[in-house]
Amino acid sequence: MQSGARVEMPFIASVARLSNTTYSNDRSADMGEIVKPSKLAPRRASRSVARRHGAQSAQPRATHVAAKSDDKSFQAWSNPDQALKLFRAGVVDRVSIVKDGVPALYVNVLTACMGMPKDKFYRTIGLMRPTVDRKVRASKRLNQDESERVMGIARLVGQAQSQVQDSGGPAEFDAAKWLAAWLGRPLPALGGKPPGEFMDTADGRTLVADLLAQQQSGAYA
Repeated sequence: MQSGARVEMPFIASVARLSNTTYSNDRSADMGEIVKPSKLAPRRASRSVARRHGAQSAQPRATHVAAKSDDKSFQAWSNPDQALKLFRAGVVDRVSIVKDGVPALYVNVLTACMGMPKDKFYRTIGLMRPTVDRKVRASKRLNQDESERVMGIARLVGQAQSQVQDSGGPAEFDAAKWLAAWLGRPLPALGGKPPGEFMDTADGRTLVADLLAQQQSGAYA
């Protein structure tokens, strides 16, 4: 085959070929009231206790509300179609998600869907595993840089799913596992390197997304 020649190969055929490869004090009493007791002292003390009790009881309520909010948020992120939603989201919405922080627990969801070992996942997108694992255990959110990297690979899953749907592909197509295999496959367009080696930089993720889009038309360099 001549260098630079374009060979038409349907995206669905490529999907079928690769689909077989799977890869969380008390305050001290006021000294003035002790030295100069008065009739108002008991009232002040009772008000102080009431305020303190109210603050203490409000804290568990706030924590409970926050926990329920986080649970609801994680339920949305654990939706199988979340990657597709991220791919189809507008730029403004994506920026907002990144600034708010992707729930660290989504890493567990994504690696499980892709069938990719965590060490390989973190290495592919350039994340420090100890840092992210601590946030996963504490149910915290990722910082802006971490969120952008996780969003990048999640959107690729959504992109693959969208392309297969638009091409009339099979309903049982597993976009996440297909992408995991594709990221490890050497491509001539990348000098024989796999796309996964380019996923740890913003420009690299853009390049990989462009190459994935070319597969829908069957165009290969």
